[in-house]
Amino acid sequence: MRLERLNQDKIRIFLTFDDLVERGINKEDIWHDIPKVHELFNDMMDQAYQELDFEVTGPVAVEVFNLPAQGMVVIVTKGKSSFESSEDKEDRDALEDDFYELEVTLDECDDVLFSFKDLEDVISVCHKLHPFVEKEGKLFRYHQRYYLLFEDLTLEETVYDLVIAILSEFGEPSMISKFILDEYATTVMKEQAVASVCEHFHL
Repeated sequence: MRLERLNQDKIRIFLTFDDLVERGINKEDIWHDIPKVHELFNDMMDQAYQELDFEVTGPVAVEVFNLPAQGMVVIVTKGKSSFESSEDKEDRDALEDDFYELEVTLDECDDVLFSFKDLEDVISVCHKLHPFVEKEGKLFRYHQRYYLLFEDLTLEETVYDLVIAILSEFGEPSMISKFILDEYATTVMKEQAVASVCEHFHL
């Protein structure tokens, strides 16, 4: 689990599939209102308080984005409580008893984003991927690592699983979002990265 503060009232949490498995949760469980999911959210909020001093009381908006290959991104935004301007102690006590109210939005994302420790791994993976996704991919360089992004990747299930397996052989699912890469990373190849790498670098 990795946490990142976006502003005073908003944080981003990245959950890997390992994080979910450790808690006995699968991807489908996230879409249901079950005790295990509430426990997971409580764990996230405890960690957010410990690491980021992000304390949740009152209304909370939660956006959950399912990333097929990497895990899930959870955006938590604090809302303003109707009790905040009240000096009535009973109202404040009631708020504390409720702790928070959740407004959850769920969404799917077809992006696939993997990171690689060096260019050699990128070259190797692109040559293996070339028969399946030759016209796809963006390549970034950020903090001494390379990132290969496939946006809205739609493939047959068997091909998709093979592509993920190849990516996992040479790299690992990114814990940095594509939005961070778009803003801060160096764009090495902005389109058709797989084909371009294969064209310029031979095994």
